[in-house]
Amino acid sequence: MINRYATSLYRSIYESLKLLGLFIFLFSFGTANICGQNMDDEEIKRVQRTIFIYNFAQQIGWPELDEKDTFKIGVLGPDRTILDLKSMAQKRKIFGKQIEIIRFQSVKSIKDIELLYVHNKFNYDINYILRKVSGKNILLVTEDYNYKTSMINMVNVGNSFEYEINEERITNEDFVVAPSLKQYAITSSQKWKGLLKTTEDSLEKALDENKEQKAVIEEKEKQITQQKEKITNQERAIDTIQFRINERNKWIEELSIESKIQEKKYEEKLLIEKELEKNIQDQLTFIKDQDKRINDSAEEILKQQEYLDQQNDQIKKQEAVLQEQLSEIDSQKKINWSLIALIIITIVAGFVLYKNYLNKKKLSAKLQQKNKEIHEQSLVLASKNKELEQFAYIASHDLQEPLNTISSFIGLISEDYGDSFDEVGKESLDYIKDASIRMKKLIDSLLEYSRLGRTKEFSNVNMNIVLKELKGDFKHILERTNTVIMANDLPIVKGNEIELRLLIQNLISNGIKFTRENTIPEIQIDATHRSINEHTKGFWEFSVKDNGIGIPEIHKERIFAIFQRLHSREKYQGTGIGLAHCKKIVESHGGQIWLESEEEKGTTFYFTIPQ
Repeated sequence: MINRYATSLYRSIYESLKLLGLFIFLFSFGTANICGQNMDDEEIKRVQRTIFIYNFAQQIGWPELDEKDTFKIGVLGPDRTILDLKSMAQKRKIFGKQIEIIRFQSVKSIKDIELLYVHNKFNYDINYILRKVSGKNILLVTEDYNYKTSMINMVNVGNSFEYEINEERITNEDFVVAPSLKQYAITSSQKWKGLLKTTEDSLEKALDENKEQKAVIEEKEKQITQQKEKITNQERAIDTIQFRINERNKWIEELSIESKIQEKKYEEKLLIEKELEKNIQDQLTFIKDQDKRINDSAEEILKQQEYLDQQNDQIKKQEAVLQEQLSEIDSQKKINWSLIALIIITIVAGFVLYKNYLNKKKLSAKLQQKNKEIHEQSLVLASKNKELEQFAYIASHDLQEPLNTISSFIGLISEDYGDSFDEVGKESLDYIKDASIRMKKLIDSLLEYSRLGRTKEFSNVNMNIVLKELKGDFKHILERTNTVIMANDLPIVKGNEIELRLLIQNLISNGIKFTRENTIPEIQIDATHRSINEHTKGFWEFSVKDNGIGIPEIHKERIFAIFQRLHSREKYQGTGIGLAHCKKIVESHGGQIWLESEEEKGTTFYFTIPQ
């Protein structure tokens, strides 16, 4: 079946090449319709090239594309394809972004674009181009280069294009290729060479037939030239006779003036009359000959006109037949390509399904083994976590009992025997009392830290309501410090309301606490929706920005550790566990937390909550 379709396809190509020769013949006689058809084919090819380039861009996953306002396409060299790209950019967008087209005259000037198009006819070194765009998230689309030398390479086949992709190079640039782009790409160098060979053979056949048609055209032009020369010779003969008559008339006039006919002798008058009579006879003879030649020329012109009319009628009939044949060929070509594509898709789909079946079978066995190992590890981890929680609770509870005893006895000693101590003793009792209170706060903080992240029962939490309630809780502190809290419309997220409230509370408290003297604290809270790609729900990225003292670069990771402090207790109070609470809350919700800070200019804390 495939051989039958291939034979039909070759026959269609042969007929197309014969018609191409006829097109050239008609064009040589000034047939405007055929010229228009060729121009239409060229326009269609240019539009198809542009559509291919735009579709390549649409079927590639671009890293960090959401942060850019426009999608930029570059064209290398004096290629007129830039005009087609600019024309389509006015009607189309890529990933919802406006398109900007840029021309580069040299490889070294390439920068700040997402896609670069290069045609091999301008002889640019592909390896130099690849080194230039490497690591810059630029997709390289080329035309008529060798197989697997570029990222995406196109070849002109008939009135359309085929392409092949180099997945290794595309993946190295952190691009993600859509399955549909892989599905229709050429996957072997032999097929790529075959397409190039087919195009070259078709061009050679068209050129051979073009030579034959040119020979016919030259013969026709030779006949027309001979006819023109014949008419020109006749016109020259007529001009010669007319010149002789004019000369004779001139001679008679001169003779008449010089002799003064009324004064000449009778014989001279007779001579003049004879000459006049002879002149008249010559003129009559010339006129008769001229009329005969004019009639002959007119008949010859009529014959030539009839011949030209017959040729025009024949050309019109050939045009009609040609249009019918073109329509049939186009229909046949579409059917052939559709059937070939269907067969190839069926074979490839069967192979892919079988390969997927084998891969799934292997992966299923590996997955079962991994699930078993993960289940065993989860049991061990659950047991360890439970033991750690029990240890933290028991240790904290047992530590509080002697601590309470110490605090009680210090209170009794201060009340009963405080007057018996000197100033040094009283100061020592105060130190012991403060240390016990600080130890109790540390134990309470440790207990609270151990409880965080236990519950996984999440609900919809309106962060606007959480912030409003926190402003009520901080009312006295806000009034005392004149703190300004600003926030845009915050989203509703999935999580534990108590823990998310504690998270925002700790970040706001730090923003108020760690502020320079004589500075009014200003805190800005925002939330932005982010998505990795169009197939995922994405996440919310929150930011809490203050105008505080800032955090040195070397301490950016240390501050999230438990009980870590960057300043003395006399300068800034606290246990140093607040940011550790924040980190544990965010990670228990499946997010991340980080910061950006500059000393004396403030700090911005970022954290993410999955949608």
